[in-house]
Amino acid sequence: MVADGLHVLFCGINPGLVSAATGHHFARPGNRFWPVLHASGFTPRRLAPAEQGELLRYGLGITNVVSRSTARADELTAEEYREGGRLLAEKVLRLRPRWLAVAGVTAYRAAFGDKRAQIGPQERTIGATRIWALPNPSGLNAHWTLERMAEEYGRLRAAAFADD
Repeated sequence: MVADGLHVLFCGINPGLVSAATGHHFARPGNRFWPVLHASGFTPRRLAPAEQGELLRYGLGITNVVSRSTARADELTAEEYREGGRLLAEKVLRLRPRWLAVAGVTAYRAAFGDKRAQIGPQERTIGATRIWALPNPSGLNAHWTLERMAEEYGRLRAAAFADD
């Protein structure tokens, strides 16, 4: 249980159709976000998408870059990403998490105009909030195995909770 606020605000690209229908983030059955979150040590057990409210007790939050649901992220426009990045920055300034973790380096690049961003911590900050670009947990992102993703998410966890 975390008493001093939000350590990590996870940020997906946009709601897929299943997430839009259920109202839960990363709800498509093949999405690896929830298994990776557990495997990396952020949660003591694997949460189901319907349990996303439990994240707050672990100092975690969840949101999206773009609110419009689509079947695939490539249906979003460059303008939607830019506007989503602007709104996300406002949210981060308001919530003040230690880290913003964008699940998808391509989405991070599009939302923040950083074409050279790579997976890992970024130089850019939003106020005092640091940013980490994570691999997209979609099952379509096959070159990132669950194990490799858990290692990268675990690096973020170590950085986010280093002072605790």
